[in-house]
Amino acid sequence: MKKNKVSNAVIRRLPRYYRHLDDLFRGGVVRISSNALSRSMGFTASQIRQDLSCFGEFGQQGYGYNVENLRKEVAEILGMNRGHSAVIVGTGNLGRALIQNFHFEKSGFALTAAFDVDPAIVGGQVGEVPVYHIDRLEEYLQQHPASVAVLTVPRGAAHSIADRLAGAGVRGIWNFTNTDLALPAPGPVVENVHFADSLRTLSYMITDVE
Repeated sequence: MKKNKVSNAVIRRLPRYYRHLDDLFRGGVVRISSNALSRSMGFTASQIRQDLSCFGEFGQQGYGYNVENLRKEVAEILGMNRGHSAVIVGTGNLGRALIQNFHFEKSGFALTAAFDVDPAIVGGQVGEVPVYHIDRLEEYLQQHPASVAVLTVPRGAAHSIADRLAGAGVRGIWNFTNTDLALPAPGPVVENVHFADSLRTLSYMITDVE
């Protein structure tokens, strides 16, 4: 598998490829051509072939793609079988909702712990995930290294917690604090998530041009 000099645009399309291939696989589809994949995904066939060629040669002339094999290859490219682990920092409404409703394991992550300051929550569990006091963050991560931290703390605490996570060796931060984080290299990779951006994009799409 090749993995060098791949554009950010291609990387961000990969999860959509996996999701679509997973649906096809679960629907019993054995093989699919790039043209058929193009029609169902809304990408051009040439775009699909070009994207996948960044990582190797997966299709066969006259046959197309084996759905199960390509699904496995894309999962491998995404690192979904690498045994990643995650912790959540902040167990307010959003943190609890993610713990209880988001299937981390389907994306290749084991959610191992959560952290908060609320004495009503600390020492207990949300679902099956134990909740520790934030003061134990570094101690826990030293004993149980995590690949990614999910950050759902109030925005005023985002930067200080991110710095602590960087110092504790976390490799990535999934940031839901509604403030952009950018940590200096070689710190964690940050994925900033803004729900409002998506809603405002939708607002643009449905707004008539005057």
